[in-house]
Amino acid sequence: MIRLAGLTIPTLFLATAAFAQQAGEPVLKGAAAFGDWHADKPGVRRLIRPEDLPKPYVTKSASNGAGLVERPQGAKPQLPPGFSAEMIASGIDNPRAVRVAPNGDLFVADSEANQIRIYRLGEGSAKPAASGIFAGSLNQPYGIAFYPPGDDPQWVYVANSDSIVRFSYHSGDLKASGEPEPIVDGIPSNHHWTRDIAFSPDGKTMYLSVGSGSNAAEDMDNEPTGGLDAWVKSKPLGAAWGSEDGRADVLAFDPDGKNGRIVATGLRNCSGMTVQPATGALWCVVNERDALGDNVPFEYATSVKDGAFYGWPWYYIGDNEDPRHKGERPDLAGKATIPDVLMQAHSAPLNITFYTGKSFPAEYDGDAFVALHGSWNRGNRTGYKVVRLKFRDGKATGEYEDFITGFVVSNGDVWGRPVGVAVAHDGALIVTEDGNGTIWRITHE
Repeated sequence: MIRLAGLTIPTLFLATAAFAQQAGEPVLKGAAAFGDWHADKPGVRRLIRPEDLPKPYVTKSASNGAGLVERPQGAKPQLPPGFSAEMIASGIDNPRAVRVAPNGDLFVADSEANQIRIYRLGEGSAKPAASGIFAGSLNQPYGIAFYPPGDDPQWVYVANSDSIVRFSYHSGDLKASGEPEPIVDGIPSNHHWTRDIAFSPDGKTMYLSVGSGSNAAEDMDNEPTGGLDAWVKSKPLGAAWGSEDGRADVLAFDPDGKNGRIVATGLRNCSGMTVQPATGALWCVVNERDALGDNVPFEYATSVKDGAFYGWPWYYIGDNEDPRHKGERPDLAGKATIPDVLMQAHSAPLNITFYTGKSFPAEYDGDAFVALHGSWNRGNRTGYKVVRLKFRDGKATGEYEDFITGFVVSNGDVWGRPVGVAVAHDGALIVTEDGNGTIWRITHE
């Protein structure tokens, strides 16, 4: 990727009321929801349903990766009226997932630098009062979790691409005091490498997401060793085999790494997990497969049901058979769980958090924020934004709304690629992006 210096386009990034969706403007549905970055702005709402899914190969498979440019002078994320953005840090190698410790410190996975950064913000400020490297010499760290859940964790767990380790922790530690303790090893790390981690509210279960080792299981044998019938009888519904054995899954372990099992299958790349505070349900945001066309299949966010199969690689978004695996698994027809919230294809959702703060307007309470890293397998660019998933009484309505936009500079270039989202103790939304390596604090007046 090439970064170009000296580009100044501040007018693209002003957060004013002009960017808000006009009152009464209808929710974009069906094909009308398949727009590109030109139509993105805070307040634009979309509702995509399973029946809106186009047929595969209606369009050719595009290779349209974005060029990276330096952040234009004065550029900030575009936000709804009443919100503002302040930069916490810049120049970070590869800021990915961000998590908030019980004492308020921000833990940020700097994945390509193989380290976990830490930031302690001043009261009501984006300016760090302290910062540093909490731990280094890791292996593409991504997910971070504090254990046990609650106000006084004793451990910081880190999901590397190939393992889970933990560090002894006391509230307020700015640097790990000892070496990492291995908890789970032997996790396959090729292709999709972003491993997220979360604990159940009671602290008894540790969840781990492991993405697929390929786009659509192109290298997987037609049948497992010993035959399909024997495999089906001995494995969870929809479990893959061979090079994909134990992949495209959400796994569960005891906190000490023992008693591993498969919770759900067919999740091509659950790159972000969180527990919904209102219900205790585990949620995933999933990058679906490529090379079926601009709008096929939809990306999604979903509650993760124990024992459920979400389709990959044989089906997608319910009972839609992948033509590359036509006729291979008729036994799975009609058995794929349909996700809760469908989003534009190739948007690349990477992280999710539920809003639990009190400083945003009341209608945000219980909604979720999802970071969309942005498309490459699409003729017209989409993603490169943070969206808000709408909930009512703890259940997703299926609608989502543009919340932060403005990272795209032109048809060919972007300056920001959102990755991590988290809610700070003061109710601010923390957002990381790995295009220019920045971290932002989003507040409401």
